Amino acid sequence: MLRLNRMTDYAIVILGHMAHDVGRVRTAAALSESTGVPVPSVSKILKIMTHASLITAHRGAKGGYSLDRPAAAVSMTEIIQALEGPIALTACVDGAEESCEVEHSCFMRGNWNRVNAAIHAALDAVTLADMMDPEEMFPDRSADGASRRQPSLQNA
Repeated sequence: MLRLNRMTDYAIVILGHMAHDVGRVRTAAALSESTGVPVPSVSKILKIMTHASLITAHRGAKGGYSLDRPAAAVSMTEIIQALEGPIALTACVDGAEESCEVEHSCFMRGNWNRVNAAIHAALDAVTLADMMDPEEMFPDRSADGASRRQPSLQNA
């Protein structure tokens, strides 16, 4: 099963919270309080995201961390790779951290590269801003622009 780890999920929540006020410096404790993510996890995530240049660390008495670019400029690929490493579905795809023992005789390698590239492209196309406002990601596409929500059962 393909699944992001909990720390990656937390990182997206933390960055989404930071994106509401780009450039504002926040402490790990303040982010923990506002997101509900435990302080030790927030601290670890902030260090990883700083190392990946997703956020900026500020030293001193009024120190903390800030997101210094708009949410629309942060892709899901960047966040996932910062927390989990290269996106590689199998050991034989380009960019995988491990090597496959049967790569030299396997006819599936090229196909896995295509699948991996499609997933990578899909994640590149989704930004932090999209995650913060899913309505923008999936706009109403009906011909008349009417809402596609189901009618209320109260009126039935």
